[in-house]
Amino acid sequence: MTEANNHRKIYTRPQPGEADPSETGGDSRKVVIELDDVRRDFMVGDETVHALRGISFKIYEGEFVTIMGKSGSGKSTLLNQLGCLDTPSSGEYYLDGVSVRKMSNSQRAILRNRKIGFIFQNYNLLPKTTSVENVELPLMYRPDISTAERKQRAINALMAVGLGERLYHKSNQMSGGQMQRVAIARALVNDPAVILADEATGNLDTRTSFEILVLFQKLHAEGRTIIFVTHNPDIAHYSSRNIQLRDGHVISDEINYNVQSAAEGLAALPPSSDE
Repeated sequence: MTEANNHRKIYTRPQPGEADPSETGGDSRKVVIELDDVRRDFMVGDETVHALRGISFKIYEGEFVTIMGKSGSGKSTLLNQLGCLDTPSSGEYYLDGVSVRKMSNSQRAILRNRKIGFIFQNYNLLPKTTSVENVELPLMYRPDISTAERKQRAINALMAVGLGERLYHKSNQMSGGQMQRVAIARALVNDPAVILADEATGNLDTRTSFEILVLFQKLHAEGRTIIFVTHNPDIAHYSSRNIQLRDGHVISDEINYNVQSAAEGLAALPPSSDE
């Protein structure tokens, strides 16, 4: 994989939920994620650990953003903030224009279900249920959606990720790549404001990783907002923007003007032993 280049610094813009045309050349894209001086401290014995030290950035609708950092950078803590699994010690986090910090656990659970589609490294599929049943799960917390509509939405989501022939297969009947596609379909089924992927290619071989990246680029081309949290710097070559953390700080935030094609990368791989 070759090095991506031609980057430009992204600067934080004011006003929750709104882009600043004066800094974006008339850009009026919707702000989906905004962090304003977010800090997160933990007590470990008698010591205070400053995991996040004043994180501020915005993510706009339709962006494909990688968030990178080594162990201890604050990446996992930031992931928990973005996923509404935790709240800041100070600062503000706005998800689709809604302030998260003072919400109760139950309020955050509802917001999380409606606004975020999660994709995990280990897939987190229920082992004895079919693809359709796994994808239906986020909709089971939606009393406004009937059983028939829930099933149809799950089928549509699975078709969208290329699993139309695996609708009623269980996890032990699928490959790792197929299980991750089920997880992606589950993330899409609620039509979330943002897709939050945590090391989504971490358990996959090179060819399957490229296949999943092809799917992410397809979703991005369709206008989906994607945040891909990873320790693998190669992933950044395939996204439109890259944020790097170190010691709880954002040390770089850049647009990628030379986005590489995952489809071309996949095509360039040597034939697999199964072919």
